[in-house]
Amino acid sequence: MKELQLLHIEHWHNFLLAFIPLFIAIDVVGILPIFMSLVDGIEKPQKTKIINQSVITALSVSIGFLALGKFVFSVLGIEIYDFKMAGGLLLLVFAINDLLFSEKGKRAITPTMGVVPLGIPLVVGPAVLTSIIVTVDTYGYIPTVTSLVVNLIIVWIVFLKSNFIYRLMGEGGSKAFAKVASLLLAAIAVMMVRRGFMDMMIYMKKSS
Repeated sequence: MKELQLLHIEHWHNFLLAFIPLFIAIDVVGILPIFMSLVDGIEKPQKTKIINQSVITALSVSIGFLALGKFVFSVLGIEIYDFKMAGGLLLLVFAINDLLFSEKGKRAITPTMGVVPLGIPLVVGPAVLTSIIVTVDTYGYIPTVTSLVVNLIIVWIVFLKSNFIYRLMGEGGSKAFAKVASLLLAAIAVMMVRRGFMDMMIYMKKSS
């Protein structure tokens, strides 16, 4: 009974550890102002359709990348620590870019807006895909997939309630949250580079 409780606690622990990087990488509150500008003037039924389309696209791309990512790595001869270091550097660039150059222009309304740019790369971009691969390698498939689904449900709810949330937070509050999320993302990026470097050193030590 005690072992079962410990296993249950470990599963929740791994879920939370996988959930947090994905939540920060997606940054749903940070992308809310961009979403609001993209769907400005769209009727509610069409807006709901676009939101559903974006979440389904984000989930499909993420699961596809999750299923084929490691196979692609093996074909190209890429090790996990290579991806951790490269992904960490990429995340760092994205975080710095968000911190220094956060303004994004308004795009035109298109029938496939839910796919591009909302689903990709706004909800699921390189930062999220990098985080998915790293969390799978660190915490396993079940915590990663579960945390991904929960994060996308949060995105779906936030987008549906976007008018209320945006009024509640205000433009300043939303931008402030985006800056804090970008700073945390930069810290996670540095951690990924550090872990990748440590994994590489361990691999080289075992190989020698």
